[in-house]
Amino acid sequence: MTREEIQLFLDYADAQVDRAIRLGRKGALAAYRDATVFKVIYGWGLRCTETSKLDLTDWYRNPKAPELGRFGSLHVRYGKRSKGSPPRRRTVLSVMPWAVEAADDYVTNIRPRYRSEAGPALWPTERGGRLQSREIEDRFAEYRDALGLDSDLVPHCLRHSHVTHQIEDGVDPAFVQRQVGHRYASTTALYTGVSGDFMNTMMRRVLDKALHQSQ
Repeated sequence: MTREEIQLFLDYADAQVDRAIRLGRKGALAAYRDATVFKVIYGWGLRCTETSKLDLTDWYRNPKAPELGRFGSLHVRYGKRSKGSPPRRRTVLSVMPWAVEAADDYVTNIRPRYRSEAGPALWPTERGGRLQSREIEDRFAEYRDALGLDSDLVPHCLRHSHVTHQIEDGVDPAFVQRQVGHRYASTTALYTGVSGDFMNTMMRRVLDKALHQSQ
């Protein structure tokens, strides 16, 4: 997804909260939760399953980024497993302050409104259960179709976009690889679909460097 598509999508998700409140519908709480879910998937480059299994206690302070408070890093306990192995754990450092603000607002003002039966789950349902990956996928598809976006887009595309946009912004690919939990750099490379403008800029840098060295 392009940055413009992601902004359009997240704006639409936020608008559904306002719409539910304006119409007096029960779904305002769930709409707010889901809008934050999508921001967290993109902001931390997570998989759907990783996101659905997050608990409130999975947020940690990052001593090197005290301005982010208790949302400086995120402990992912249910990363993709290898065959015959348990889920791989990793710590993801928070790199998008706007996403931290969204998570903080949700945890402070929205999450407490859910029933106590939800336990530690970060994303509870109105019945007290834990939001499932399939429910995230269904809500994403609902918003995607309402916006007329490509029908091939799924929540995992937000993770791909996180990788691409970090690389475009000049972040060290090795750091991005660790962040998203890829064992091999080649996997991160497959995730990356930089824009034409970015490729043109990089090509100009290569040519300029080559020209400077030849002089």
